[in-house]
This record gives sequence, structure tokens and C-alpha cells, in this order.
Amino acid sequence: MIHKFWLMLFYGIANHLPDSYTMFLGRLSNKLRIIICKHIFKECGKVTTINRNIYFGNGKNVEIGDYSGIGSNCVLPNDIKIGKYVMMGPELYCLSYSHIIDNPDIPMCQQGGVRCSYSGICIGDDVWIGGKVIITKGRHIGNHSILGAGAVVTKDVPDYAVVGGNPAKILKMRK
Repeated sequence: MIHKFWLMLFYGIANHLPDSYTMFLGRLSNKLRIIICKHIFKECGKVTTINRNIYFGNGKNVEIGDYSGIGSNCVLPNDIKIGKYVMMGPELYCLSYSHIIDNPDIPMCQQGGVRCSYSGICIGDDVWIGGKVIITKGRHIGNHSILGAGAVVTKDVPDYAVVGGNPAKILKMRK
């Protein structure tokens, strides 16, 4: 019951307040969202930023480490693990849903969909995720990596990799 109260407070009010970088009320709005998320998430470290218009389901299994931030307009699965010092740009979209496509005689839209019981998305420490990135289910993003803006991540990303493109490919290694 208390969990539902915090969810209603977040989605009903706090999620619509100004972004953290907005001159008036930005810092206060950010602090309020962080306080509320500490009551919702499974683990919530010393988070720096939780911007507006984000979605994380019921958030019960979301884990976020110290000094990490969630950009505005992000869609995260209920069970994502976000490490420490993660910078997340706006409009990150993490997939945890898929359509059934087994029978070619039935239109795909009529075969239904499958919500994954576990998205398996894990973002390591010291990761920079650019704007409008898509991460497919089951991906592991290695420590110290960079995901370029607009990347579509369909494979695991190793530590220290800089990736970009659709599908995302390693552009270079940082180390």
C-alpha cells in the first residue's frame, strides 16, 4: 500500500515537475524525485539526477548506484541495474517486451506479446549514454563505456568500448 502511495506521488506529480537543469524549481524538483525514488527503488544510492517524464514500471527491482543520473523522457524496465557514475542522456529506451512471431499464418499483431520476466539489462560503472539510445533486452553495458547518441545496442558492450550506430558497433576502445 505504501509503495503504491509513492508511485502515485511520483507519476502523478513529481514526474511532471521541471527538469533538474531548469533555472526555477529545477533543483527542488530533482531533489523531490530522488526522495520519492528512494522509497520506490530496490536500491538507490546517492543519485545526482532524476529528470522528468521517465517511466520505470513499478520500480520495485530498479537498482541505481551512487552519483548516477536518469535523463528526461527515459523508459526503463522494472528490473534494470545501473552502476555508479552513470550519465544518461534524454530518451534512453530499454526494451523488455517482444512480440510473438512463431506462426507466419497469423498476423504478428494477433499473436500477442511477451513481457520478459527479467529484462537482464545491466549498466556498469562510469558509463556515458548519449541521447535517444535504444538498448535491447538482456544487454550488459561494460564499465567505462560510451554509447553514442542514437545507438541501437543489440549486443553486449565490453568495458572501455565506445559504440555507435544501428546496430551499434565498437568505434574504438578507450583503453
